Amino acid sequence: MSTLEIIILALLQGLTEFLPISSSAHLILPSQIFGWQDQGLAFDVAVHVGTLLAVIMYFRKEVGAMAVAWLGTVGVGPEKGKQSFDGKLAWWILFATIPAGLFGLLGKDFIEEHLRSALVIAATTLLFGFLLGFADIKAGKRATHKPMEKLGFKGAMLIGLAQAIALIPGTSRSGITMTIGLMLGLSRASSARFSFLLSIPAITMAGSYLTLKLVLSAEGVDWFAMGLGSLIAFVSAYACIHYFLILLEKLGMMPFVIYRLILGVGLFWYILA
Repeated sequence: MSTLEIIILALLQGLTEFLPISSSAHLILPSQIFGWQDQGLAFDVAVHVGTLLAVIMYFRKEVGAMAVAWLGTVGVGPEKGKQSFDGKLAWWILFATIPAGLFGLLGKDFIEEHLRSALVIAATTLLFGFLLGFADIKAGKRATHKPMEKLGFKGAMLIGLAQAIALIPGTSRSGITMTIGLMLGLSRASSARFSFLLSIPAITMAGSYLTLKLVLSAEGVDWFAMGLGSLIAFVSAYACIHYFLILLEKLGMMPFVIYRLILGVGLFWYILA
């Protein structure tokens, strides 16, 4: 890959991993539209590491509190035997990650062979964009919102099932999990925060799988591309999370809904032209 391709693809990964517009779609499309070569496993690992470090660093206080509280629920550490919401939230996130792991394990080959096309991306971009818009409008009209503490195990698992669907390119992991969060009564900010925290084990699983594939393959490693890609993905993802949460409070989801609708229509026009 050229340096320009590294920069563009790493920026796309960092900026779209946490926005409700589908990172997989934006990483697949350049190769299909511009004829770029596949970025390779090593680069995929690098940008996943960058985005994972960004979300952990941004939510380091929450992650630290959840880790300590979770250890306490299994009888380890300073909060041994204590029951707190942080410990409960950690369990919700761990269990809610299972559907995506199972779906990815069982369906990865089918997805790779049949669903990584511009046509599928165009359809899912529009469909789940409409759903996000519907959920955001309903949330905006709601007088009060359910606090995250009231989400419950069942609600967390529903969001986890939605995350599994996001393995289909164009769906957007953050988009569909925020959509379900809004439909369950959470505020925009709470939906986004739960989605971001849920992304940590999801990105970890995806990165671990790609790392295993890289280790087992004979693919060469471009250390410059990996280093630059990881750094750019980290910086852009961290900034994206920060400014997205600010924008969300002021404008809601509609700017991203409109973007998805324009992108979906544009893709259909490109495919059918």
